[in-house]
Amino acid sequence: MKRLQVVQDPNPTLRKRAMAVAIPLSNEDESILLSLLKYVHLSQDKPYAEKHKIREGIGLAAPQIGISKRMTAISYIREEKKVEYALANPIIVKQSVKQIALQSGEGCLSVDKEFPGYVYRANKITVKAYDLLQKKEILIDAEGFDAIVLQHEIDHLNGVLFYDHLDKRDPFKEKQNAELL
Repeated sequence: MKRLQVVQDPNPTLRKRAMAVAIPLSNEDESILLSLLKYVHLSQDKPYAEKHKIREGIGLAAPQIGISKRMTAISYIREEKKVEYALANPIIVKQSVKQIALQSGEGCLSVDKEFPGYVYRANKITVKAYDLLQKKEILIDAEGFDAIVLQHEIDHLNGVLFYDHLDKRDPFKEKQNAELL
């Protein structure tokens, strides 16, 4: 398999609403989804990442490699728990009113420029998707950091980048009833 190339903002694919994929997944779509997951794994392998000059990531969506399809892969370890999905057609079916943001801000493999500020997102969400790793449709109840990651990746499928959520006049504005992680 050839190494994936992550497209950079302002690539037009990043701003398009991606198309849903058929379930069961075609061989081609399975292959794309597994290659997204493999890229995330390799980006977390420090020697590999340094050698190939790629940034570490915890998620990658198909539009980020120039493919306008509703697929994303996520993999990371948080609080000694491995979180890993290879999702097709994920949608947020429920979300909390309470919001959260990362104190350190968000970053993106497709955005080289830094955009400091608070990216507010729902604190709790429920996502419905087909997960290739489990080979079935699943519901994911996510909270806090896990919810932020899923929302960031689903935004990619809708043509939205993290910095679109920043308050342009006051990027570090603290919202009432919102928590900073």
